[in-house]
Amino acid sequence: MDIQSVKQRFEIIGNSPLLNRALDVAVQVAPTNISVLINGESGVGKEVIPKIIHQLSARKHGPYIAVNCGAIPEGTIDSELFGHEKGSFTGAHEARKGYFEEANGGTIFLDEVAELPLGTQVRLLRVLETGEIIRVGSSKVIKTNVRVVAATNVDFSSALQQGKFREDLYYRLNQVPINMPALRERRGDIELLFKKFTTDFSEKYKMPPLQLTPDAIQLMTSYNWPGNVRQLKNITEQMSVLEQDRDITAQSLTKYLPSDSFNSKPMVLGKNGGGQDFTEREILYKVLFDMKSDLQDLKKLVLGMIQSGGSFVPSQENAALFDRVFQEETTIEHTHTEYNPPITNSVIHLPQSRPAEVNVQHTSHEEVEESLSLTDSEKDLIKKALQKHKNKRKYAAQELGISERTLYRKIKEYNLAK
Repeated sequence: MDIQSVKQRFEIIGNSPLLNRALDVAVQVAPTNISVLINGESGVGKEVIPKIIHQLSARKHGPYIAVNCGAIPEGTIDSELFGHEKGSFTGAHEARKGYFEEANGGTIFLDEVAELPLGTQVRLLRVLETGEIIRVGSSKVIKTNVRVVAATNVDFSSALQQGKFREDLYYRLNQVPINMPALRERRGDIELLFKKFTTDFSEKYKMPPLQLTPDAIQLMTSYNWPGNVRQLKNITEQMSVLEQDRDITAQSLTKYLPSDSFNSKPMVLGKNGGGQDFTEREILYKVLFDMKSDLQDLKKLVLGMIQSGGSFVPSQENAALFDRVFQEETTIEHTHTEYNPPITNSVIHLPQSRPAEVNVQHTSHEEVEESLSLTDSEKDLIKKALQKHKNKRKYAAQELGISERTLYRKIKEYNLAK
């Protein structure tokens, strides 16, 4: 049977490729006896898949039983699934068959299977592997022939890590996985589903169907629908009953949509999208770390500038560094004065408004013969930093852009200790 025939037979609305893929897998696996695990959020319509599998299988004339495992109390779930003998527990006035006996020759759908207690999981694993069950309070083995289709909206990876679900049972159930897409993953189907629901409710309540204005359609398709198809159906029913005006606008639709669930995607940074999502705090941290790295490089350039007499010929990379650092400082300080580092004949001069890390006095009329020794230059810079900070080595080290340990070693090396 093709996909369109399946949709018509089971009244499935939508043309999403993800939905079509799920239906296609269900049709292919139906003639077999393989166990199927349906994954999907609450409200996506997972219950239609086991019906398709059952009706298109050789078991279609056998019983079909759907069990919500999360709705059965832990103390009675073994009795519900596997049956019990008379007197096996308080209130067991007579023997009773469980769902697996009742579904013999047919299909059983275990919804919310991840909610099963660990003890029940052991019993279920035995049924899947051997086809045998034992009623509560009995030692007699009963054979049953049941096709098991399970569904969950739980992340099994975390459940397995926390020991809440048996790994061997997971792999036994998950012989063929079917993933049902969330409604926000098939936005093109939202308007089609709304039209189907409003038509059904107009017949049910004997009133004209609703019509969406263009802005309402845009709002409806941009909404995240955390409750998926179930939420869309409920909201359509509410509007069908409560709205006097049958033309639904974005303003009237907003009254039925919780404001905290609208589509808001995190910003993506990096090359070609980067593939990483960053919160505002992470973005701020990234900017600050980048600035710190730039400032460290800038300190080295400033020291080189001082050693060369206050100016030097920068490379293209260094010029870009000056421009980037000063622009970032101006933006973060929220100053109203723009600073553009002056570049004349490819020579960068330090601005008066932004003094260098080490304050060096220049005389315009006196020429001083400078030593070309790097050792002498380094020694002179350390002397000046110590003088400036009144021999407070911590601040002198920060001024020079070196560690205190390095400064102590240099002071001892150059015999600068007083």
